[in-house]
Amino acid sequence: MINYSSNVSLKDFTTMKLGGRAKFMINLKSLSQLDQIFEWVKQESIDFLMIGGGSNIIWLDEGFNGLLIVNQLSGFEVENHQNDWIIKVGAGEIWDKIVAKTVLLGLSGIEALSLIPGKTGGTIMQNVGAYGQEIQDSLIDVEVFDTVTKKYQTLNRDQCLLDYRSSLFKNYQPRRYLILSLRLRLSKNHFKYHPYEALNHYFNDHKIVPEDSNTIRQAVMDIRQTKLPDPNKIANCGSFFANPIVSQEQFNNLNLDIKNKVPHWIFDHKIKLSAAWLIEYSGLKDFHDQQTGFATWFKQPLIVINEHGKTTKDLIKFKDLIVNQVFQKTKIRLSMEPEFLPN
Repeated sequence: MINYSSNVSLKDFTTMKLGGRAKFMINLKSLSQLDQIFEWVKQESIDFLMIGGGSNIIWLDEGFNGLLIVNQLSGFEVENHQNDWIIKVGAGEIWDKIVAKTVLLGLSGIEALSLIPGKTGGTIMQNVGAYGQEIQDSLIDVEVFDTVTKKYQTLNRDQCLLDYRSSLFKNYQPRRYLILSLRLRLSKNHFKYHPYEALNHYFNDHKIVPEDSNTIRQAVMDIRQTKLPDPNKIANCGSFFANPIVSQEQFNNLNLDIKNKVPHWIFDHKIKLSAAWLIEYSGLKDFHDQQTGFATWFKQPLIVINEHGKTTKDLIKFKDLIVNQVFQKTKIRLSMEPEFLPN
């Protein structure tokens, strides 16, 4: 018999504080629970969804007529391989606590991902990245439960199909695999600083030389705490819009005023544009919509905050307003990072 809760408010399971109610909810704390959970799901003939910290999802107003599984799988194991250390982390661990532990051990590879909210499993779903690092840079493999075959598997990095804010789990076979743990390869004695504009400015302003992972972590934390709202205090899901990726031809066809000013980065013969700049250029930085109750953050327009919004339907209206106005001004169509559930 599994110990579940009934008629649970989903607002408590997203940092945007929106959504209807879930019929059932259970906290997954051990792998031994999985067999019981799926036997119960089969008997009841109901759907299920597993989430982590809720920092990159938004629940629809109609709620979820099934079982919500909240991943609380813990674990932190370290293997010492001289210069390269391997850590195995439970998918239900709070991500920033894991980053802090690795930095205390003098390890490098994920320090620039400091203060990213949510659980460890979510970093793979989204292939999170910040300040010159992405989770795929350190990932070895991911332990999953295949809900189709009902078997445990280990998927290597290539099998995870990681790309810019994209993965097998989010874009190609969503909901098939439950992420249980992951392994990362980090460096002990080969710290490498990846120059990034915001970090470069920070180090120059503070006359700091980036010489280890702790230097990077402290700088990233300082920048993020100054620039971004704390989701524990102000309802938001972090970066709401992804940086658009365009071809060289698309970039060349942009309005000259935009092309000459928009921050951009070239990689793999494509160009990534700054969504924040495009939003600000369209006159939508620190934009407050009293009708829907949502706004863009005054320091970073990529962030959509919930000021007094009550429904996801209104958030979608606000999102569409931003997307349409940016498109009218720039001919670039933004896409959102958070996922609406159930989709």
